[in-house]
Amino acid sequence: MSDLIRIDRDPRGVATIWLTRADKHNALSAQMMIDLESAAQALGQDDSIRVVVLAAEGRSFCAGGDLAWMRAQFEMDAETQRSESARIATALGALYALPQPLIGRVQGNAFGGGVGLACVCDVTIGAETVKMGLTEVKLGLIPANIGPYVVARLGAVKAAQMFMNGVIFDAAKAVDLGVLTRAVPAEDLDAAVEAEVAPYLACAPGAVRDGKALLRALGGQVTQAQVDRAIDALAKRWQGNEAREGIGAFFDKRPAPWAQ
Repeated sequence: MSDLIRIDRDPRGVATIWLTRADKHNALSAQMMIDLESAAQALGQDDSIRVVVLAAEGRSFCAGGDLAWMRAQFEMDAETQRSESARIATALGALYALPQPLIGRVQGNAFGGGVGLACVCDVTIGAETVKMGLTEVKLGLIPANIGPYVVARLGAVKAAQMFMNGVIFDAAKAVDLGVLTRAVPAEDLDAAVEAEVAPYLACAPGAVRDGKALLRALGGQVTQAQVDRAIDALAKRWQGNEAREGIGAFFDKRPAPWAQ
């Protein structure tokens, strides 16, 4: 595992996965997504871990996909583009599949894949100062690989309020949509996360795991067919002109041709 994430464990059986690419606003590079998948799989198989917290260092929770990684995909063939497109879906899927409760600690802004990370958590607590948004459409892309998890958490009606318009919203709106469970003053964030973690430690760990599995089954799980469709949809976007124009405009620091 690289130094892009870190796993801390405490004696109670609480593990915290830290995103540690603070200098890049925790943007998701290919290696970072591989590391997240590996971390989630390892923790999921560890019976000594009772609760997992997903957190980030630095000012931002996660700026979404690393744009340099995205730009490199224009030089890839269609099969490789699809494989690269699947990386974030695989990482999110591994976190979503954790048998333990997953608590999100969102201390800073979250965009694109960062919203996806918030949505795979069972409970997500954010600082009142955070801004969030699915900004992919501004780049000529779509929030595809995170889409199944966003819709599973919010439902189609609430997801439609931000899924395809690129709007930036505040913590209060994130709570209203359901991206955040609640928002608290930044100085109270750690206490609020601990307040979510503590009750699980008074419960039978096997019952908690079985309860989560039942909840997922009753609520309608994200299916592999949905994930595959999302991967294909994003790969198709990579093959069109809009993504090339949108990402090129971002790097050139100029408006995209469709921006008004």
